Amino acid sequence: MENLIILLAEDDEAQAIIVKRNLKNAGISNKIIHFWHGGEILDFLKKEALSNHPIDTSYLILLDIRMPVINGKEALQQIKEDAYLRKIPVIMLTTSDDPDDISYCYENGCSAYIAKPVTYDKFKVAINNLGLFIKVVSVPKL
Repeated sequence: MENLIILLAEDDEAQAIIVKRNLKNAGISNKIIHFWHGGEILDFLKKEALSNHPIDTSYLILLDIRMPVINGKEALQQIKEDAYLRKIPVIMLTTSDDPDDISYCYENGCSAYIAKPVTYDKFKVAINNLGLFIKVVSVPKL
């Protein structure tokens, strides 16, 4: 998707670099905007995304759970409670494989839940597969 902007909320800089690099290696050339916590991504969505981007822009959110200020579960809940923002697909991309976290995120509207593998090589493969998915998924415009 040409007008798709990927919003990545990840407080671990090394993991954010791995995600961005491996999405690029998977053929994703879309703009990726990195946020350090859920509060930053919510501010962006409520201020910047709704007023400063063309009407034909689509967003896809990659959201970590464990972040400072506003965590991923709280950010997901606020996004999905907003009548305008709720149609943005949110993919949880987190180290947590806790069944309660998984249930919570699906119950609150996440599109997919990906537990980050522990080893670098497996994490790299998971992000490559995510990139292949992003290349074929259809995302609604705001």
